[in-house]
Amino acid sequence: MKYKISSQYCYYNNEIVEMYFINNVPFTFEELPQLMQQDPYIQIDATNNEEYTPEDLYRTSFYLIDEECHPCLFPVDLENPEDMPE
Repeated sequence: MKYKISSQYCYYNNEIVEMYFINNVPFTFEELPQLMQQDPYIQIDATNNEEYTPEDLYRTSFYLIDEECHPCLFPVDLENPEDMPE
């Protein structure tokens, strides 16, 4: 089974970040420069998406680690490996 990586802007710990998902399960994020966080289009996008806390990300990452599906830690068959964060 191939897994799909996706990303979206959302609020994490009261900041806008680019959250990465594997089959819709969040596993990591990238912080955005302040200039990008102030972009009205990114703010609207983040507001329309789910908000995450550090506890949420801990829980989902731990689940992926338990299942050996965390793409940053285990070799996972990805449909779109080019979309992995750096």
